[in-house]
Amino acid sequence: MANQQIHTIYKKADGTRVPSVTTYLGILNKPALIDWAWQLGVQGLDYRKVRDQAGDTGTLVHYLILCKIKGIEPDLSIYTPQDIACASSPMTKFEDWRKQHSVYPIAMEVPFISEVYSFGGTPDFYGLLDDVPTLIDFKTSRAVYMENFCQLAAYKVLLEEQGQLVEQVRLLRVGKSEDEGFEERSAGNLDNHWKMFLACQQIYELQKQIRKTGREKD
Repeated sequence: MANQQIHTIYKKADGTRVPSVTTYLGILNKPALIDWAWQLGVQGLDYRKVRDQAGDTGTLVHYLILCKIKGIEPDLSIYTPQDIACASSPMTKFEDWRKQHSVYPIAMEVPFISEVYSFGGTPDFYGLLDDVPTLIDFKTSRAVYMENFCQLAAYKVLLEEQGQLVEQVRLLRVGKSEDEGFEERSAGNLDNHWKMFLACQQIYELQKQIRKTGREKD
């Protein structure tokens, strides 16, 4: 299966298109990815093929998690037997976690727009975790990174702008293989991560303006 990403278009009430949370955070340097690609090269592996296979597994795991919480049967017709086999171990870890909690979804993968801050985003999960209003992001990465919490900070603002109460924010990392592990993180205070997101937004918009000005001078 080819790894396909569907990009949501976010627009404010007046029709103005606005960038997504991940678009703004995309300006951050990701040295861990560079090191990972270099390590694969040393092993004689094409990082693009490894990346695509991992992306397929990650996409499937993410999809299966959402289906489990929603209580719907997943459509696996577009996935290969290899994709499904690779997702088995991560899903076992998720199921073990889920058995320890009561999970009631209110909004899952619902797009939200900030009229105040002019950005959009689609949180993975907002609902009740053990009866507490909770925002959860599911990651299938090898580790947890700072920008993950910046993303959660922005999602929290989106939900609160819609009048939703968010009492706790959590990140659930489900590794794509046995050696990538499993972990649950409480986000804690996200004030600085929110400031970092706003700084990324400002830099992104300044870069866009500089490029536009540069083209006008040519």
